[in-house]
Amino acid sequence: MKRTERYEKALFVICRFLTIFGVVAFFISCCIMLFVNLLIDDLGITLTNETVEVAAKLTLVNVIALAVIFTVIDLLRVHFTVERKTRRIIEAAEKMATGDFSVRIPIESAGIRDSFTEIAECFNKMAEELSGTETLKTDFIANVSHELKTPLAVIQNYATIINSKELSSEKRLEYAAAITATTKKLAALVSNILKLNKLENNKIAPKCESFDLGEQVAECLLGYEDVWEKKELTVECDIEDGITVKTDREMLSLVWNNLFSNAVKFTERGGKITLSIHSDVAFATVTVADTGCGISGDVGRHIFEKFYQGDSSHSTEGNGLGLALVKRVIDIVGADIFVESTPGEGTVFTVKMKREANGQI
Repeated sequence: MKRTERYEKALFVICRFLTIFGVVAFFISCCIMLFVNLLIDDLGITLTNETVEVAAKLTLVNVIALAVIFTVIDLLRVHFTVERKTRRIIEAAEKMATGDFSVRIPIESAGIRDSFTEIAECFNKMAEELSGTETLKTDFIANVSHELKTPLAVIQNYATIINSKELSSEKRLEYAAAITATTKKLAALVSNILKLNKLENNKIAPKCESFDLGEQVAECLLGYEDVWEKKELTVECDIEDGITVKTDREMLSLVWNNLFSNAVKFTERGGKITLSIHSDVAFATVTVADTGCGISGDVGRHIFEKFYQGDSSHSTEGNGLGLALVKRVIDIVGADIFVESTPGEGTVFTVKMKREANGQI
């Protein structure tokens, strides 16, 4: 304990004693005066100076003794009910300040529930949340580093090979095309990271406007026409006309583009993709189904996490941020998304959102 802290504690004890001494002296003096007055009035007893002096000394000794006893009791009470619990909180806070988010304040199961118990519970909850956030931050940095390292290594290797004088023109063009494709992937990764960061930090405010949902979804689907034709996929559409929604058009297009991109990517050649859009009085429902590889139950619980890729065979075609973007946009626009999947048979994504009826949501 530092010297300043010792002085402060000693001063606290002295002030505590003087306070209790004054209170005890006041009450005992009042009681004695009342008692003496009763003796003088009722019994006619006359007190000599010696008697008064002895009584005063005994009273002073009793007051000091009682003040000391009460002070000790009070200090023990403060130590066990306040200082010890406060010290636990301070020590835990100091550890957390150094970056140790695993610290927890022990909570006594027995005894009266007081304010310190509530503070400890709130502290432990805060530590748990910070620990989870720190884990996510660490994982995010590790994943970003890995995702950036792979394409950069590819670009570096191809660029080194291109510099070779013995390389043929055909191979040089082939490697240049590979570098271009890799840089596009790298640019898409950085773009998605920035978008996700802005969405998670609420830096992108939704710009609500009314538009035809069917037209928007169909336009996004047509953007993948070359890809599905190349893979000889069958595309079936069942789109209800006149479904109007009022939300951010650009943000919602991220949802459809990512869902279609995944459907095309995970559906084998000759498979089928089905799009349906229907509505009731209050809600519009968009369903994107495919006959791809499907998702297992364990994978399904993590597909909306950043950088998570359940099917490693397609990992070179994406960066695991698409569905994380989808989930964040869905939350921002106030919609819901559901996933149903059977391994080996396909996956169905269902988006349910409020529709605009008679000019109102």
